[in-house]
Amino acid sequence: MNNQLFVSGFTFVRNAIVYDYPIVEAISSILPVCDELIVNVGDSEDDTLRLIQSIPSEKIKIIKSVWDKNLRTSGTVLAQQTTIALSHCTGIWCFYIQADEIVHEQYFPAISQAVATYADDLRVEGLLFKYLHFYGSYHYVGASRRWYRNEVRIVRNRIGVYSYKDAQGFRIRNNRPLRVKPVDVYMYHYGWVKPPIIQQQKQRFFNRLWHPDEWVEAHIGTEQEYNYHNIDTLEPFTGTHPSVMQQRVAAQNWQFIYNPKTSKSHIFLKHRILNYIEKHTGRRIGEYKNYKII
Repeated sequence: MNNQLFVSGFTFVRNAIVYDYPIVEAISSILPVCDELIVNVGDSEDDTLRLIQSIPSEKIKIIKSVWDKNLRTSGTVLAQQTTIALSHCTGIWCFYIQADEIVHEQYFPAISQAVATYADDLRVEGLLFKYLHFYGSYHYVGASRRWYRNEVRIVRNRIGVYSYKDAQGFRIRNNRPLRVKPVDVYMYHYGWVKPPIIQQQKQRFFNRLWHPDEWVEAHIGTEQEYNYHNIDTLEPFTGTHPSVMQQRVAAQNWQFIYNPKTSKSHIFLKHRILNYIEKHTGRRIGEYKNYKII
């Protein structure tokens, strides 16, 4: 890529081994379309730093940080750590990926074309990706309103962009949503595909970034394994997984059985109606959008 199209990737991670994050796969999945990749490694209780250092690429630049325990509300520390990584990017475009997100190689041409197409159009502050959320196993994806459909994953650098709230999206100075263009690219989200024991451990840790210990004990419970069957609507996944995920997919060692009849009992009537409307019209009523499509 020339200087104008220089792309910086960025991410953050902590305790990737303990909570079985596919961070190596995440980083590897965007390396081919990035000229550098900033990895913000938090103070971990495992060998996360060594794991990142083992990735064979000169594009990777590691920074280290300590998570602020005083930011244990509303997931604020996640946005802080994202913004720290973003601040080290030197590219014109900055490609954000979280530790449980993967880009399929089939989308490389679309990504490269998008960053080139909008490089000189300063109205475009970000690029909007579509999402597939895998749940329970690598063979099912979420198909209801509980799953967000789009997120900004490429942002223009040096215009005041920062990570918003719990790091799900971005804002720009004066707390304004970014002006974005949608691209025909899916991000594969694997955060809900882990062995049930590890998923339960992750839920206990992760929810402490939003809630006090009492809330976690009351809502997450003390069970050893996560109950994957407390779900509403899923659909079989009929596509292919990214090449970097093939080994993990083949190594799944737990059983997940989805029963649509049982799962529908978890859906309130209001949500059933809204899901029906969306399925037949493509319109999601009341959808939260932290961006403005131009």
